[in-house]
Amino acid sequence: MLGEVDLRDRDAWRSLGNAISAQLHQDIRNAPVGERMRELLGLQVSLIQSIPIEAAQRVHELATKARIEGTRASEIAEQIALSGSVAKSRAVLIAQTETSRAATVFLQARCEAIGSTHYVWRTSLDGSVRPGHKAMEGKTCEWAHPPAVEESGGRIMHHHPGEIWRCRCYAEPIIGDPYKPERRGRRVV
Repeated sequence: MLGEVDLRDRDAWRSLGNAISAQLHQDIRNAPVGERMRELLGLQVSLIQSIPIEAAQRVHELATKARIEGTRASEIAEQIALSGSVAKSRAVLIAQTETSRAATVFLQARCEAIGSTHYVWRTSLDGSVRPGHKAMEGKTCEWAHPPAVEESGGRIMHHHPGEIWRCRCYAEPIIGDPYKPERRGRRVV
């Protein structure tokens, strides 16, 4: 009996996953959200400096496909490593970063489409969070202006959560007015 229930649960999740994937594919391909996502990701391609621009474009396509199909970063890393022009460890780093960046960019495009202008920076709240990212926890930020975040070596970089190497932070969208009284405790950066 338990095996039968487990099988039905797996079938239900698989069916739901396929439906979500199909809708995401349609949104990214045809909706303004997808156009905005492609625009934002296109701006980021030049940031991948350790591989040729053609390979960076391919990584961009793989990350977009991963967003639609739920492909894991490890699978993308294998495809990047097959090019032969990058070490496996570097391929893993690029795949993780680009998969996370694609998720953040898709979220940004969806938020902008419904009029959300701000988000709250969230971290994983563990000991591996970078000091600069830890300082951002709970702060309200604008989608239009990525915040200045202190990275290793004191270098200041402008980016949203999840858009930089091995970042596990995420944006918590704010729907409505980010300056309402219940949000006053948060500092806008």
